[in-house]
Formats: sequence, structure tokens, C-alpha cells
Amino acid sequence: MYIHSRKLKNKHINTLQMLFLLLGIVLLLSACGQSQKPSSSEQNNNNAGTETNANSNAGANDQDNDQDDQQNTVPPQEEKDPVQKQLDQLSLDEKIGQMILAGVQGTTLDAQAKQMITDQKVGGIIFYANNVSTLQGTAKFVQSIKDANRSNPVPIFMSVDQEGGKVSRMPETVETIPSNGKVGKTKDAELAETMGKLLARQIQLVGFNVDFAPVLDVNSNPNNPVIGDRSFGSSASLVSRMGIAEMKGLRSEGIIPVVKHFPGHGDTSADSHLDLPVVNKTEKQLAQLEWIPFEAAVKEQVEAVMVAHILFPKLDPDHPASLSDVIIGQHLRGKFKYDGVVITDDLSMGAIAKNYKLNDAAVATVQAGSDILLVAHSYESAKTIFDTLMSAVKSGKISESRINESAYRILALKQKYNLSDEEQQSGDLKQLNADIVDWRKQVDAR
Repeated sequence: MYIHSRKLKNKHINTLQMLFLLLGIVLLLSACGQSQKPSSSEQNNNNAGTETNANSNAGANDQDNDQDDQQNTVPPQEEKDPVQKQLDQLSLDEKIGQMILAGVQGTTLDAQAKQMITDQKVGGIIFYANNVSTLQGTAKFVQSIKDANRSNPVPIFMSVDQEGGKVSRMPETVETIPSNGKVGKTKDAELAETMGKLLARQIQLVGFNVDFAPVLDVNSNPNNPVIGDRSFGSSASLVSRMGIAEMKGLRSEGIIPVVKHFPGHGDTSADSHLDLPVVNKTEKQLAQLEWIPFEAAVKEQVEAVMVAHILFPKLDPDHPASLSDVIIGQHLRGKFKYDGVVITDDLSMGAIAKNYKLNDAAVATVQAGSDILLVAHSYESAKTIFDTLMSAVKSGKISESRINESAYRILALKQKYNLSDEEQQSGDLKQLNADIVDWRKQVDAR
């Protein structure tokens, strides 16, 4: 009994030991499992870190995409307008100087001419018959002016009236070209274009780059003392055809043509070199005759237009065309839509000198829309115009923006023709003379 109960007791103890052992194993396993499983806070932190990294990467990607988008959407930088770039570099006195085209004295560069180029910085020079000597001498004179202009930032216009016929400035060693009137009688535009090329080659011999030609006046008044056979004829259509052809001929040889004398000098009975002509025509009458060749030239994008000293009282009773906002501003610039260079006829001519003070005329023509003021025969006149325009800008009578408009057109024309003060090839005189003789025979045969 004692032994049996003892056995039972030992068995019970063994069972309990086994149970405790199993419980200990379970608790141990449970503790190990919990230690391997991350806490909720750690899990949240880990998740937060993952989201932060994801967001950070997403933000970086978005930034890269935004930068790519910006790079793709920013328009490419356009090159600055070369004319505007040059204009921005000019001072006010340099811009005003560009608006003056002056005459010189004698056949060699004198101290006064040199001073005018240095002080007034004139944009151009015109030669007359008294400035021309031999071919070599004239070429040397022209080049000396270009050399004097090197201190200025813009190449200089070297201009001349070389029309053919009685208006010729070339030395005797150069074969002559007959008048527009004679060429006009052929009614052959090809001959007129060749004429333009030959005129261009003539003046290139001595270094000119501007020709005040062709004449687009219609010779409608037989008593006209100043035009006559300088015109291609009495028909507006003929003058248009022949004049435009000559203009193209000049242009094709690298010479800047200047058509003249807007609004039309063909029906005057007075010479504007001496007095102020008056033409009592209405706008409608001018549009039916005088304006036709000029409108044709504007359509062909003519480089420059010279405006005449003629009073048209039915358009503007107070100002001749060269000083008239009605004629230059409202008609040539406005109705014709002309945005090229406008040049006055010589402001020292009797038509202006007898009726207006030079300083008043200078201000009026700029206000009307002129770009270049031609003034010949006096260094003092060039200085007067320069000083007047400087004062007018400083006083507010003329805005600097108005000066900029003219300077821009002048610079654009000089850049278009790639003008340079460097010495240029003069051409072959012998070949040119042979070509003129051959062309004259063709004109005579017609």
C-alpha cells in the first residue's frame, strides 16, 4: 500500500514535471516569436521611412520633369537685329550726323571738310562737277574722304548726280551716256536697264556708292526749264517702265539708286534751284500722272526717294513738298506705305533759301518724315543743321525716337549694300568705254 501510493505519487510528479517542461517550451517559443515580430511603432516608422524615400524620389523625378519641361518650353533666343544693335551703339550726335549729306569744296580734301566729317560726323557727301578732276584725281579725293571717316562708326555715303545727258559728273576720259529722253524714245526697258548698269560702272570707277538717279518725273510741261530730256518722256507708263528698269540696273551693280523728284517736277514752270515752283494740281490729278512712276518704284522697294522743293497749295498751302508732313508723312509714308529712306533735295537751293531759314527748314523736314537732309556748297550750312537738330532734340521739339527712326533706315540701307570705307576695285575703264559705245549704237539704231 505504501509502495503503491508512492509509485502513484512519483508518477504524478513526473507528469507535472512534463507539463511544466512543455509549458516552458511553449512560453520560450512564444517569447522568441514575439521578439522576431517588429513592434507596431517600428513598423510604422519603417513604413514612414519607405514612404519618405518614395516621396523624395517622386519629388526629385517631378523636379527633373519640371526642369525638362522648362527646358523644352523656353523659346530659343533670337539673334538681335543687326541694324538695331548698331543703332544702340551710336550716340545722339552720331545719329544726327547720319542724317546729313553735305557738299565739299574743291578737288582735294581740305581742312574744313575734314573737320566737318570729324565734328558733325556727316553720314554722306555729294560731289558736283566742280569736285571732279581727272579719273585718278577724283578717285583719290573720294578715298581721302572715306579715310577721314574711319574715325566714325558708320561707313559714309559717297553720292553723285550721274543721270546721263547734260547731268554728268564723270571726267572726259569716260565715254558719255545719252539723256533719259533719248533712251526713252526707244521704249526698250532692256536698254534702260543696261543704261543703269553702265551708269553704276561709271561712278564705281572713282568709288561712289550712291547715284541720284533715275529721274521719275513725267515731262508733261514743254516749258519746264529744269527737267526736259532728263525725263524718259511725257507718258507716266513709259517713265515707270524705263525708270524702274534703270533703277534695277543700278541696283544690280551694287550702286544705291535714289529716285527723284517726288511728288513730280515735270509740270513746273520755275527752276527750284532759283525759286519756289508752284503746281496747282489736286491729289486726284497727281495720282493720275505724276505719282504713277513713284508708286511703281515703291512697289519695287526702292531704296531712297528724293523729295522736291515744290509748293502744291491744294495739298499743303504752307509748306513745299520737302518740308510737308501732308506730302511726306500722309502721302509718301502713309498712303504709299513707303518705309525706305527719304532725302530732301538740296536745302541750299533758292526755293528754300529765299523763303525759309535753314534751321526752320531742317526741323520742319524731319518732323515731316525726311531721313537725310541734303545741304551742299557750305560747311557752315552742315554745321547749322547739325546744331539745330541737336538743340531740337534737347528741347523736346523733336524726340530722340524720331531721330532713331531715320538713323535706323539709313543704317539698314548701308548694311544692305555692305558699304565700306575700304578702298574698292575701280573697274576696267577700257572695257567700260567699249560697252558704252556698243550700247549707244543700239540706242541710236532704235
